[in-house]
Amino acid sequence: MAVLIAYASKHGSTQEIAERIAEKLQQLGKEAEVQPVDAVKNPGGYEALVIGSAVYYGSWLKEATEWVRRNQAILAQRPVWLFSSGPLGTDVTDAEQQPKEMAEFQQAVRPRDERIFFGALDHNKLSFAERMVVKAVRGPEGDFRDWQAIEAWADSIARDLG
Repeated sequence: MAVLIAYASKHGSTQEIAERIAEKLQQLGKEAEVQPVDAVKNPGGYEALVIGSAVYYGSWLKEATEWVRRNQAILAQRPVWLFSSGPLGTDVTDAEQQPKEMAEFQQAVRPRDERIFFGALDHNKLSFAERMVVKAVRGPEGDFRDWQAIEAWADSIARDLG
């Protein structure tokens, strides 16, 4: 059986993280599939699940949060890992907290691990309103994803699965 890497991505950065996790798992001999959460029809058909979402305003995207809630009974019976993509820059400040949903998901799904990865920001992919918000909060533009950390995490997932 395969490992599902399900994600919710607004501008593609989180999708690329999900794809990199799947590539690494495949290199390590695991069967891995990547799908947006909205496309996943039968999460119970997988031996394990890695679920990720972009984080905006301290929360996972609505479709990811709703998907986890809808499927929590299945997820609670499988090995699950969660990841979030969102902080920009290279330093995490104490003010940056876990996404709001993490406490609920820890109780409902009991993930084996969860990670927050830095994201990427390309002003060309943003709507006018999003550009105004980024300008107001002085969000740095660039790709801040740490691919080595992402691959090391995928490595640890593969080891955990045996």
